[in-house]
Amino acid sequence: MNKLSGHHHISMLTKNGKRNNDFYTKILGLRRVKKTVNQDSPSMYHLFYGDLTGAAGTELTFFEMPVAGRTVRGTNAITRIGLLVPSYDSLQYWKNRFQQLEVEHSEITTYAGKDALFFEDHEGLRMVLLNYHDHETPAHWQPWNGSEIPAEYRILGMGTVEITVRYLQRTVDLLKGLFNYTVVAEDEKETVLQSILGEALGEIVVKELEGPSEKPGRGSIHHLALRVANIEELQEWDVKIRGRGLDSTGVVDRYYFQSLYFRDRNGILFEMATDGPGFTVDSTVEDLGKELDLPPFLEEKRAEIEAILEPLD
Repeated sequence: MNKLSGHHHISMLTKNGKRNNDFYTKILGLRRVKKTVNQDSPSMYHLFYGDLTGAAGTELTFFEMPVAGRTVRGTNAITRIGLLVPSYDSLQYWKNRFQQLEVEHSEITTYAGKDALFFEDHEGLRMVLLNYHDHETPAHWQPWNGSEIPAEYRILGMGTVEITVRYLQRTVDLLKGLFNYTVVAEDEKETVLQSILGEALGEIVVKELEGPSEKPGRGSIHHLALRVANIEELQEWDVKIRGRGLDSTGVVDRYYFQSLYFRDRNGILFEMATDGPGFTVDSTVEDLGKELDLPPFLEEKRAEIEAILEPLD
């Protein structure tokens, strides 16, 4: 039985690529590991931030949509991203940093059984820093030493992801029944599940909320990608997803990884993505994120694409 090995990446919408780049590199201290375009709509940036190489489980990605309006919050949406930090002292460091830089944030509290600091980016994207002190950092996550954030406080990678839905059991049953997640906590309106027992790096909190569905805009979350080892496993999952009566895109070659996409019965968009070949397929580790990288099928349109995009740096 195939087991998912945590989150792969999570993708959001931003109105302005330059401001987005400034927030995630200069305020959060993440590395921009890939500057590319939306392969389905190459007039817009697709920006990736993460660790040294943008390893699976560290990637925050953004589609730039200059026409994006404000998000109208509601149900049937992915509603919060957890980011792991090494210690409780890290939370205190970030609280002070957010205060100095005028980033909206909470007091240090708890979330999903962990010490937590809630905050939002400049577009209202909801996130939470989580204390990961009693766990070993995954071996494939590699710190990037180009950040101004002291090493002992840096963001490590993705943790708990929150999904808010109108019908709780529809999403919970999918994660349990198809993807073999384990329920680690539950009550009438909330269920916490883990793909790797005891690990926040594959944890999902599903909350029930009645009312209208979220209207996505800037600062909204587009989809969550789940990590699979290789294309053979991806093809097996494709069969299982279709066998569940859900529509799947089938395997899509994204050049940096192979993917498939589907929606659950609450309308939540999931992706499943392979680890490889990764972002160094067309760049050295040292040069990741510096230049505009395009998949081979878009290379002949480079001049046209570059003429449309606004410089980030």
